[in-house]
Amino acid sequence: MASDGPTRKKLALAIIDYLNTSVEDGTLSSEDRDSIDVATNCIAESFKVDPTDKKAVADALGSGQNLLSIYTVYEKLRGKNTEGASNASQSAPKTPAASATPNAEAESFKGQGNVAMQQKDYQKAVDCYSKAIDLTPTNPIYLSNRAAAYSAMKQHDLAKQDAEMAVAADPKYTKAWSRLGLARFALGDAKGSMEAYKSGIDAEANGGSDAMRKGYETAKARVEAEGGDDEDEEDDVGSARGPPAAGGAGGMPDLSSLASMFGGGGAGGGGMPDIGAMMQNPMMRQMAQNMMSNPNMMSNLMNNPRLREMASSFGGGGGGMPDIGAMMQDPSIAEM
Repeated sequence: MASDGPTRKKLALAIIDYLNTSVEDGTLSSEDRDSIDVATNCIAESFKVDPTDKKAVADALGSGQNLLSIYTVYEKLRGKNTEGASNASQSAPKTPAASATPNAEAESFKGQGNVAMQQKDYQKAVDCYSKAIDLTPTNPIYLSNRAAAYSAMKQHDLAKQDAEMAVAADPKYTKAWSRLGLARFALGDAKGSMEAYKSGIDAEANGGSDAMRKGYETAKARVEAEGGDDEDEEDDVGSARGPPAAGGAGGMPDLSSLASMFGGGGAGGGGMPDIGAMMQNPMMRQMAQNMMSNPNMMSNLMNNPRLREMASSFGGGGGGMPDIGAMMQDPSIAEM
């Protein structure tokens, strides 16, 4: 066998492990078991490997890895050039290194990057981490650290790419999940952010750290505010959702009460202002979002005597649209 025989043997063991796992996890049906057994036996005999040797298989795959996760990293790195980066040193190389094991030079660059991060010199940190990644492209720590630097520079798309490669390289590296959650949230993908934080909590075990749970709950609150539906999802770490507001469903404020203040909803009809037009006002949108996230706000709003006094001036009239700008100039309303 060629001089790279040991590597070929490891690859053969990884392939056998992947085929067997594909039957066990349901990727392939049980009806395919006989065919898989024939294939794995042929591979084992041809490459002179023993798939029952757990130590040899673990050595071939590395800690917590499998052939699919290894190939996922390769796919993310394959053909990656300077696209999306400011210079060549900020991009992963076109061909991944054979091992993610750090070396002294790469560790030195990582240390320089960490110092630059402490000094808030984020571009220098990116450059240093990139040099470390050039030497060991699949090292999840270097990728995750560079993701943090990109996030600090508000380059969230690049942060997301690095964090995704980091979790593909090591799904148990929780910092990478946290940085992926942050990047996705900053890019407006609240549901994806929530999923990333949930994966991080699962990897941390024991309910997750306070920071990871806070990230998850923040993302979940955004999903709910945007009308996302995750009621069927089991929540292992608690929900950011408060008790429903009176008269509303799922925390949605009771707009019928607000309508009655402005003369709408009554038998006389026609007094309700145009809610769609009201929501065009950014201050009203913010107020609505606050009411959705704070179930007590509607009650406080309805009991505010100043607001009721202002509402009475147009509640019994012709149903005209209140002057939102004038309302917001009132100190008591603005404070709310």
